[in-house]
Amino acid sequence: MRTTPLSTLTAAVGSIWLLLSCATTQPTPPTTAASPARITVLYDAFGKDVAMTKDWGYAALVEINGKRILFDTGDDAAVLAKNVKAKGVDLTKLDFVVLSHRHSDHVSGWSYVLSVNPHVKIYAPKEGFGIFGSDLPSKFYRKDDSLPPEMRYYNGAPPETMKFGTLFPGANIQLIDKTTEVTPGITLIALISDAPGTKELKELSLAIDTPDGVVLVVGCSHPGIEAIVAEAVKINPHIHFLTGGFHLVTAQDPVIEKVANALHDTYKVDFIAPGHCTGEPTFTALQKAFGDRYLYAGLGTTLSMGINPRAASNQAGAPVLDEGDSRSYRTLLAQSDDLHETGIGVVQLARMQ
Repeated sequence: MRTTPLSTLTAAVGSIWLLLSCATTQPTPPTTAASPARITVLYDAFGKDVAMTKDWGYAALVEINGKRILFDTGDDAAVLAKNVKAKGVDLTKLDFVVLSHRHSDHVSGWSYVLSVNPHVKIYAPKEGFGIFGSDLPSKFYRKDDSLPPEMRYYNGAPPETMKFGTLFPGANIQLIDKTTEVTPGITLIALISDAPGTKELKELSLAIDTPDGVVLVVGCSHPGIEAIVAEAVKINPHIHFLTGGFHLVTAQDPVIEKVANALHDTYKVDFIAPGHCTGEPTFTALQKAFGDRYLYAGLGTTLSMGINPRAASNQAGAPVLDEGDSRSYRTLLAQSDDLHETGIGVVQLARMQ
């Protein structure tokens, strides 16, 4: 067949167009689902999930900024294990664990965590001779060079740094003694309690800086919830979300009112989801102060983060605690460490039905 100049030109143009198309077309990258931003309550003394066991203590899985963080471990390893399985939570996939303080209702579930994830990094408060381990310079004690070696510590030649044991041998524990940003945007706030009964107790709180403001997770707030929030605003003056135990379980109404007003009016917290040792009267006061910006945070609740947080088990118009919640909460409170610092009179009050 005879080839004409026109057909030759058409074929050439078509070939060039085909080559250009192949060169400029790139494969479409696969889309990946955005990481969830949510907090799941795994341990508490009130809640609606019948598949989970209520007990006095606190633990929550925090999934935010692409991280999976277990905050505290509750009071009983078997209860934590049951609750974790009921929620389908995989504790082998954690970025790290935070143990807020040494009280048993926050650390006793740790043996279960260690059994499934023995090498996970743990952040805990540094205390002298604390259960998480510690160290001190040997110059902390006075020395007497006139004594014979057999009467002197380490024969008079102590190591420069004396290291002390932990209840969790072999665990990957990093001790925190001051407020520290442990990864970009995620800070552990380290404060010391000055309250009677817990004086000098060191406690860590978790502050995550997000585009919507700080998400603040607290364990028991022994140093004072106002003091913790005051430290968090140094990271970002906008506190978007506050959850955990506020340690007002035995507080009287004037103290509760003062705290509620400070969180709402002074610090202008956007959303609040109290639990654990916050206390029933404080639940009521905070719900009144925050209205629809108060989220129910009982056992099994999943709190979705973002500009407009929501609680999966929240029910519009429902009471803060139903009758069953209130009964179990008081029963477990009467058995808890939170009352040991306040005396038998309060224990009797907690046992009242």
